[in-house]
Amino acid sequence: MKLAFTSVLAISVLALSACSVPTAPQAVSSLDTLLPHPTGRSSATQVKSGPGVSLGVVYSPSTQTNREYLRDYQANAGTGFGQSLLVQPIHDAYVASSKPDMAVEWVNASLQRQFGSVTVYPDMQSLRAARPDVVAIVDTHSQLITSRSSDIKADVSADFYDARLNYIGTAKGSDARELTPVWADFKRSEEIVADINQQQDVQVRALQKFDQSLNNLVARPAAKVSMLDSKQNKKLY
Repeated sequence: MKLAFTSVLAISVLALSACSVPTAPQAVSSLDTLLPHPTGRSSATQVKSGPGVSLGVVYSPSTQTNREYLRDYQANAGTGFGQSLLVQPIHDAYVASSKPDMAVEWVNASLQRQFGSVTVYPDMQSLRAARPDVVAIVDTHSQLITSRSSDIKADVSADFYDARLNYIGTAKGSDARELTPVWADFKRSEEIVADINQQQDVQVRALQKFDQSLNNLVARPAAKVSMLDSKQNKKLY
C-alpha cells in the first residue's frame, strides 16, 4: 500500500510539474538566413578531409534556439506547483537527459577526427574572411517529453560546402521513439525514470547515425566513427 501510494504521488506531482517544462521549438530550415543567395553544386561527390584540411563551422540559428530550449528544459524540469514533492530521481533524470551542449560537442569531436583543424565561427562573414578549405553548417533539433506528449525525437545534420560555398553533401542522423505517457497512473517512479532516460538514448542514436553518415561522406575514412567507442565519451555521457 505504501509503495502504491508513493507511485501515485510521484506520478501526480510529475503531471503537475511537467506543465512548466518548455515545449520543443518548431523544426525549420534556417539555412536561408545564413546563405541567402543560391549556391552552386560542387563537382566533388565527397568532402575532402585529412590532416592538411581546414574546416570552418557555423551553427545554424535553429541550433542556437535548440540549445536555449534544452537549457530552459533543464532549468524548469521539476519546477512549478508541487515542486517540493517531486521525487529526486525523476528530477535528476529530466536534467541528465537534456544536456544542452551534448550534440554540438559530439559533432565537434567527430569533425576534429576527420579534419586537420576545426574552427567554429560566430557568423558567415567571419567564416568567409578566414577562407577555410571546407565549410560546414551544423543544425540540431530536439523534442523531449512534456506534459502533453511523450514522443521523443532528435535530428542532427551538417551541410558541407567547398571553399567557394558550392554544396557538396550532407551528413545527418535522426532517431525517434513514441512512449506511453510518463504520467500514466499505472507507472511506478522507477518506470518513469527509465522512460525519461530514453531521451538521451534517442539523442545518442541520432548522433551515432550522424557519425556513420559523416564517415561515408568524407573522402578519407576515419579510424574512429563513434564517440561512444571512446573512453572519454563513456565518462561524459
